[in-house]
Order: sequence, then structure tokens, then C-alpha cells
Amino acid sequence: MTGFADGLRDRLRRLFQRHGSVDLKPFRRIVATATGDAEALAGWSDARLTEAAQRLRTTIGESRDTEKKQRGKRGGAKGSGFTDAQASEFCAIGREAADRTLGLRPFDVQLVGTMALLSGHVVEMATGEGKTLSGALAAAGYALQGHRVHILSINDYLARRDAEWMAPAFELLGVTVGWVAETSTPEERRAAYAADITYASVSELGFDVLRDRLCTDADELIVPTPDVVMVDEADSVLVDEAKVPLVLAGARGVGVDDQEMTKVVRRLRRGRHYEVDKDERNVSLTEAGAAEVERALGGVDIYSEEHVGSTLTRVNVALHAHALLHRDVDYLVRDGRVQLINASRGRVALLQRWPDGLQAAVEAKEGLAVSESGDVLDEITVQALIGRYPTLCGMTGTAMPAAEQLYEFYRATIAVVPPNEPCIRIDEPTRLFATRSAKEDAIVAEITARHSEGRPVLVGTQDVAESEQLAKLLEAADVPCVVLNAKNDAEEAGIIADAGAHGRVTVSTQMAGRGTDIKLGGHDGKDRERIVELGGLAVVGTGLHPSNRLDQQLRGRAGRQGDPGGSVFFASAEDELIVQHAPEAAAKLSADEAQEFTGRGAQQAFAHAQRVAEGVGLEIHRNTWRYTSLVSHQRRLISEHRDELLRTDLASRTAAEQHPKRHAELVEELGEETVEQAARLIALYHLDDRWADHLAYLADLRESIHLHALAKENPLDEFHRAAIPAFNKIRTDAADAAADTFETAEITSEGVDLDSEGLRRPSATWTYLVNDNPFGSEADRAIGALRSMALGGRRSSQRSRRSED
Repeated sequence: MTGFADGLRDRLRRLFQRHGSVDLKPFRRIVATATGDAEALAGWSDARLTEAAQRLRTTIGESRDTEKKQRGKRGGAKGSGFTDAQASEFCAIGREAADRTLGLRPFDVQLVGTMALLSGHVVEMATGEGKTLSGALAAAGYALQGHRVHILSINDYLARRDAEWMAPAFELLGVTVGWVAETSTPEERRAAYAADITYASVSELGFDVLRDRLCTDADELIVPTPDVVMVDEADSVLVDEAKVPLVLAGARGVGVDDQEMTKVVRRLRRGRHYEVDKDERNVSLTEAGAAEVERALGGVDIYSEEHVGSTLTRVNVALHAHALLHRDVDYLVRDGRVQLINASRGRVALLQRWPDGLQAAVEAKEGLAVSESGDVLDEITVQALIGRYPTLCGMTGTAMPAAEQLYEFYRATIAVVPPNEPCIRIDEPTRLFATRSAKEDAIVAEITARHSEGRPVLVGTQDVAESEQLAKLLEAADVPCVVLNAKNDAEEAGIIADAGAHGRVTVSTQMAGRGTDIKLGGHDGKDRERIVELGGLAVVGTGLHPSNRLDQQLRGRAGRQGDPGGSVFFASAEDELIVQHAPEAAAKLSADEAQEFTGRGAQQAFAHAQRVAEGVGLEIHRNTWRYTSLVSHQRRLISEHRDELLRTDLASRTAAEQHPKRHAELVEELGEETVEQAARLIALYHLDDRWADHLAYLADLRESIHLHALAKENPLDEFHRAAIPAFNKIRTDAADAAADTFETAEITSEGVDLDSEGLRRPSATWTYLVNDNPFGSEADRAIGALRSMALGGRRSSQRSRRSED
């Protein structure tokens, strides 16, 4: 009955509790008291401030029990870890420390945000209201309470920037800080995680957690036990990033260079030989296309039993790379390599790649050498990664539009902190057009008009190719601009610093959409008053995003801290959003001579397309979690067992039970430590190998699970029915294999040479960029079939060897 009661209570909560209704009054009382202490602290020395902060660290535990009793009588900063008196003292000390070291004196609303974060909420604060400082002070507060804090951002640039920016304040408060980036070495990562506060992007943290799963020595582990996680741009990380799992792969050899199939599909023409669906996500051969492919391959029947599982799969993968993956949109070619672009960030994902067959097909398409292929070693979703932490809090400027998802998937509640100054930005209605060319003409005219006034303009585009195309159009119109995209991300800081300068036009992908503060007048602010008179920063969106929340993020770059500003978005019936989600509604609209749609009906049609896209994204997120929650549970159980093998003598004790005579002889000859390490390496190898096998099995299972839906069966039930028994065999099979290896392997004073036993660990690792849709697409299944073909021989030979052993 407990589960039923919990479910009923949850439904009632969702029905009656308003999101964003967290009471801020207790936090305001604490901040008001802290404000009264400000004058006294101004005369303190730096050393005295540090001493006062450290005194909080040593005394906090003594007062927790007393405060818990008092809260029941008078309310207070529930869950903050501080007594009200300690919280007030911390706010006063933190404000003074920030003022002295950073030249930033937190407003009262910033300290209210700090207290809400310390109480475990996701805080909504408008753009430019100082979330970075609020978060840093909250992190310091958690650290003084004895917690280890991980602050997760959407990219490496922001992680490093914020860590270095806030470091002087942390130092004065007596807490340590580190940061992790994609280029950080293992030693640098270990040092960063050893600090009280660690800044990192969510992907870097996730991949460090996955890489720890490959360690064979406890001293090599990098990520400490999870404690407190603070998520910057929480809706972006917890919602937008959640649909893409973090996947770690290991090299197993050179991939297949399928130049033959690449040449074949290059001859094919869209509309005649193949068709692309309206979503631009699936491609299929027509009868004429199949005939052309068969002719080019020497007259084979690609649908025959002999070729349907091999040749046809190769055709489908090559065609997917040819027709659906576009240079400068989905990937760049730089330094002789294909570099993927993370769509939600607009940045290059240096260590990410597609699954083997598709990666090789794109490389062949670009005439590049095919890189190594690999096996999936482990994977984790953002939701499972965040779920490891006992305490979650976060901050963003657009929490309320994602409130339902944040609560549904993370049980996160929203505290809405009002701005220090009212927002006076003017947001114009979206301008809608029948064709993309008419939209582009109107965008260029809008930018030209604002530029002629001397007003700074920030233009938000959807991808690299669009940013460069728009730059060419502006050049033709004699409007100079600066382009910021994945190709020049190293220049981001300088470009953004001057994006608010007089007459500056900045064309950017999503990179400039989050975590950046554009100051009027540029980095030195010399033209600030002049630009204020002109109306502030003008934001131009070249298309509607799949979620209105993403549009609001771009709008939020203007109008910070009561500054003037404006925004306007442009969209067309030929945009991907409309073509995918509301083509019928757009077809009913009538345009004027300039091909522009006007009237309420047009606005409603485009808003409908956006709502449909949001619904699709939410359902994919739900489906992803329904499937991956079981895998996450299984991964946790395997990780616990692996950790026991890694940190204890369990493997050696098990070997002694299974082969007592050999174990005793080896101990006598080589010593207990050598035998224990050898047994550990053997056990870890076989456990990791069985887990990788299990993940491959689950991938194959999910690729075929859509057939159950077609048969009117519940795919999720069938997935669980197959996945659970398969998992239950892992530990037993791994233990049996480890026992066999321990009995036959050559173990010397140098340890055990697993390579000579044919048990080779991956020589290199990277990450896969995948679209985690449980039902998959035809392309997903084709890629899966190609992977299965490539892995089949290796897996079969391994199992044959095991059965022989």
C-alpha cells in the first residue's frame, strides 16, 4: 500500500501545488538581518573575515539539532543547513568578501537566491541578475557546512570562467575551488575534484564517472563520492541535455572504410532514387533507387536473404550519411577529422562521435581516413548522473517553463526570485513569412535598420551553416558583422565582451544563448549612455526554437538589470519547426505581397507548431527514462559489486574458495599482495566484459522493440521481461569466467598478463553522440544492424573460447 499512497500523494501534489510557489519570506528575513550587520564587517580585516567564515565551519554541527526543534515553532531557512543566525552571518560575510575581492556587492535578491539554493531549490533569476555570484556564495555555504560541491555548467568555457572569476572570493572565505575541462589531464581532474568546490560541464563530469568504471586500481579513481550538485542553467542541463545519454566507447581496431558504398550513394538523386521524410530524419530508397544500387553493385538483389542483412544495411548507413548529415550543421571537418557539433550548445564536441558504421560513412563521404571502431563500454543518462547526488539545487533564468519536467524527473521545486530592477525590454511579436527567402530578406532589413542607428545587434541562428550564410547576406548589404560559432569558439570571450558596443553586429549560434552577460557599451562601457538612448541591445532570432523556453533564453541576452533592450524573432513556413510539426496549419495561411503572414491566426499556427515540438521532446524524455531507469538500476548494482572487487580482497577470497590449492601455491610463491592484485584484474576484466555484452544486448533489444508495439504489445514490459533475466546472469557468468582464467593464466611476480590470454582492455576511449529514442528510427536500426554485424564475429569467437575453457 505504501507505493499506492506515495503515488496518490504525488498526484495530489501535482494537482494542487503551484510551481514556483516557494515562500521567500524566511530568506528575506535572514538577508535583512545580514544587511544590518554590513557596517560592522566593513571595518574587519581580510584575516578576520576568513576566521569568521571558518568559525561557521567548526560550529555548524553543534547547532543543527537545536535549530531543528526551533523551526517547528517559528519557521526559518528550512533545509539550509544553517541556523537562522548562522545564515544571516554567512550572508553578511559572503557579501563583504564578494565586494572586496570581486568588486561585486550582492543585492538583497542575490542573497535571497543564495539562501534558496542552500535550501535545495532550483532558483529562477532573470538574465543579468547575478546568478553566478549567488551560486558561488551558496557553494561556499555548502562547503562551510562540510559538503563537497560540484557546480555543473553547460560548457567548459563557463566552468573555467566562473571558477577563475569567483576564486578570490572563495579564497577569502577559506574554501578551495577547481575546474575541469575537456583538455584536463587525469592529474588535473583529480586535483580539481579534491577541492571543496569543483566547476565542470555536465558531460565532463559524466565521462569522468564512466571512465572511473574502467579503473583497475582504487588509487586511479578520479571522482569522489557524490554529495551536493548545483546545476547552472538547470533547465538546459536537466531537460535539453537529458535526452542524449553519455556513452563511453573503447577502441577495438580500425573501422571499415566503405568507399564502395559511398561512391554508389553519391550517384543517387533525391526525389528520384531516394526520399526523405518530412522530419528530415529518415531516408529510404525508391524502386528506381534500389534498381540503381543493384546495377552499380553488379546486379545483386539487395533484398535477398544473402544481402538484406549486410549489403542493404551498408547502403542504408551510407545513404543516411549522404542525405541527412550535413557539413557545418551536424559536423565540421577540421584538422583532417570529422568533429561533431553538439546541437544544444552549438559547440564542437571534441571527443564525441557517432556509432561506428555511421562515423565511418561520414568519414568516407568526406574522403578522410576511417578512424578506430569500438565497443560501448558503459553509458549513463544525465538524469541518472544527477540522481547520484543526495542534494540537488540549481539556477536558471527560465525555470518556470520547465517546472513540470524538473519536478517530474528530479523532484526539483522552483523558487522564483524577483529582479533587482524591473525588466523594460520590449519584445515584439514574431514576424512570420511564407518562404525562407522572404524571411531572410526581412532579417537583413531589420539588422540593417538597427545597425544604421548605431544600436548593437545580437543575431541568434540555428546552426553554423546558417550563421555563415547570414554573414554573407549582411556583407552584401554592407553591414559588417562578427560571427561566433563552433569554428571559432576559442574567441568567444572577446566577441561577447564587445557584443554590446556601438554599431556592433554579432551573428551567433546557440553559443551566445546561455551564461553570457552582454554589457552595453562593450567591455569598457564607454558608449553605455549613448546606447541606452538608442534603445539598448537588439536581439534578432532567425527562427523559432523547438521550445519557447529556448526563445526566451535568447531574448534574455537583452534588458539586463533594468537596461533597455528589444527583441524580435522571424520564422517561415519553410522552417524545420513548421515543416515537421504544423505543415497543415501553415498551408491555410494567406500572405501579403511581401510574403508575410499577419494576424492572430498566423501567430497561433506557429505557436501550435512550437507546442507540438515541446510535446514531442517531453515524450521522448519520458520514454528515454522509462527504458533507461532499469538500466540505471542495473548499472548501480554492477557498480557496487565492482567497487567491492576494486577496494577489497573479494576477488582473491573467491579465487581461494574456487581453487584453494592453486591459490595457496601462488600465495606461497609470490605473496598475498601479488595474487590479490592478479585475482582483482581478472575479476574486473570479466565483469566489465559481461557488462559491455549486456549493454550491446540491450541495444539490440531496443532496436527491435518497436515490433512489439506493432503487435499491440507493451514494448516496455517486453523490454523488462528480457532485460532482467539477462542481467541476473552477469555476476555468475563473470565469476565463472574469472575462476577459469585464474586457474589457467600465467601469474608471475609481475602480475597477470591478460593480453597474452586474449583478454585485452580497450587501448583508447571516446564518447558516442547518439539520439536516445527507445523506439528508434529506420536509420537507428540500420546502424544497429551494421554494429551487430561488426561485433558478431568477435562476440561469437569470445563465447566459443569461453565454452571451450
